[in-house]
Amino acid sequence: MSLYSEKVMDHFRNPRNVGVIENPDGVGEVGNAKCGDIMKMYIKVKDGVIEDVKFETFGCGSAIASSSMATEMIKGKPIAEALQLTNKAVTEALDGLPAYKLHCSVLAEQAVQAAIRDYYEKNHIPYDEAMFPACSHCAHEHEDGGEE
Repeated sequence: MSLYSEKVMDHFRNPRNVGVIENPDGVGEVGNAKCGDIMKMYIKVKDGVIEDVKFETFGCGSAIASSSMATEMIKGKPIAEALQLTNKAVTEALDGLPAYKLHCSVLAEQAVQAAIRDYYEKNHIPYDEAMFPACSHCAHEHEDGGEE
C-alpha cells in the first residue's frame, strides 16, 4: 500500500489553481517553521463569493496537494462557507494524509483564513476575531492537525 492516496498524488502531480491573481481582493501567507512549508493564497471575490483562487506553495508534496485541494473546495463558494473549511475536510477530501503530514492540511486551512481576513481588512468589513481561530505564527504548534 502506498503512503499517499491517489488523490494526494494527483493533486501533487497536477495541482489545480497554481499561480498568482493580479490585484487580488485578499492574500494570505502562512508558514511552518519546523518543516519549511510556505503557502500563499490569493482570492478574488465578487458579490461575497470567491470567484477565483490561486496559490503558491513552497513545500513537500502533501503541502502542494493540500493547497490544491483547498482551492478546489472554496472556489465558487460564499466567503462564509469558505471560512468553514477545516484541515480535517481537506485531509478527508484527499483520502487521508500520513499523521506526520497533517500539518500541511492545517496550513491550507490557515492560508484560506488569512486570505479572507485580508479581504475583510482591505474592504473595511467588520469581523469577529473568533472567526479566525488559527494564526500564522502558531501553525507549528498544531502539527497533529488538531484545533486550538
